[in-house]
Amino acid sequence: MAIIRVNPTRMELTRLKKRLAVATRGHKLLKDKRDELMKRFIDLVKKNKELRERVEGELVEAFGNFMMARAVMSSEVMEEALMYPTQRTDIKLSKRNIMGVDVPRIEFTQAKEEGASPYPYGFVNTSGELDGAIKTLSDILPRMIELAEIEKSCQLMAEEIEKTRRRVNALEHIMIPQLTETIRYIKMKLDENERANLTRLMKVKDMLEEREG
Repeated sequence: MAIIRVNPTRMELTRLKKRLAVATRGHKLLKDKRDELMKRFIDLVKKNKELRERVEGELVEAFGNFMMARAVMSSEVMEEALMYPTQRTDIKLSKRNIMGVDVPRIEFTQAKEEGASPYPYGFVNTSGELDGAIKTLSDILPRMIELAEIEKSCQLMAEEIEKTRRRVNALEHIMIPQLTETIRYIKMKLDENERANLTRLMKVKDMLEEREG
């Protein structure tokens, strides 16, 4: 492991020891954050899988009903039946924080006229399959919005986990070993200087003793 280019002084040694302490503490905090993010991410992925399977199943049912309705209704009648919806959906976007990651929060409300039918058409010229499709899609909308929220949260958390993993690896395999090796090198140099100084002092002492003798 290459060392950091520094002057081997006691001041530099003290500075690097402080940096090593900070790096070691940061490494531990980042590892804890990564582990907690992984835990939250896995929980979200499980929830996402269950919700997606449910939503996809309900969508298949709704599309099947639409296909049946198309088979017994003309395109003009179906377009006219679906032209004027009786409900309005309002969506409000905000954020919430999970372990330092801002993930989306989607709130929605459905508004409709009092006493209005959820079906935007009369029942004379339409089929029961169309009623079923409309009902299924109306019921599934909250889960589709929740699924969108969870999937985006999973994506953002996966990106944060990857960034945190890279930082942990950089500290663990590059910075901390470099600091440790540099500190060892400075200590070795300081010890060498001390021994050299001690040797010189002993020689000076011997020379003085010889002169006095």
